[in-house]
Amino acid sequence: MSRNLYLCPLSVSRVRLKVMAGPDLIRTVLYTINNLLQQEKYKAALAVVKGFRNGAVYGAKIRAPHALVMTFLFRSGSLKDKLRAILKATYTHSRNLACFVFTYKGLQALQQKIQGKSLQSHSFLAACVGGWLVFGDNNNINSQINMYLLSRILFALSRLAVEKGVIPAPKQDPFPLFATLVWGIVLWLFEYYPHTLQPSLQSSMNYLYHDSNVWHDISDFLVYNKPRIAGS
Repeated sequence: MSRNLYLCPLSVSRVRLKVMAGPDLIRTVLYTINNLLQQEKYKAALAVVKGFRNGAVYGAKIRAPHALVMTFLFRSGSLKDKLRAILKATYTHSRNLACFVFTYKGLQALQQKIQGKSLQSHSFLAACVGGWLVFGDNNNINSQINMYLLSRILFALSRLAVEKGVIPAPKQDPFPLFATLVWGIVLWLFEYYPHTLQPSLQSSMNYLYHDSNVWHDISDFLVYNKPRIAGS
């Protein structure tokens, strides 16, 4: 009994030391990490790591709301199936963008280190390799991302061509002509060659242009897109 009483103060002291050491250990770890982050020699490698982080976060932010809306608007199935589809799409987009940023920044830094300076070709080559490795797989997510970028780069290249004097600056705003051709071509394709369009675009256009041709009563004319099935 006396031995237990003698040991108790020692045990309490050890516990107190551990409690005191906890915050000190955390502060030491944080100081070490922050000091490492300030080291110029590790900047390129750390930028690659943070690029991976930012790619993952941005991909999730972009895909999650889009997948949520499109899944609940156009996808059939149980709630569990819909949630699984949303999570899968979000994960795929987040992972792919994170891997691409990691690959791009890593290859860009490697080329700069080898040649001792930064060149425009470094960006192009690094992105080409990353695009082939990450976005070269033909799936719905990659298809949407690549087509999104295609429309942007066509605009950018047109502006660049005018800036560099390759083509003369238009005397009038070309945007109305652009809109005319875009909508004329896409609706022509949808009406006569719908299989050539991406599935999500087909679903959207079916909802807008074909489903609006069918109704049975006031319920599926104004309230619902299609008649409610008994028991659903």
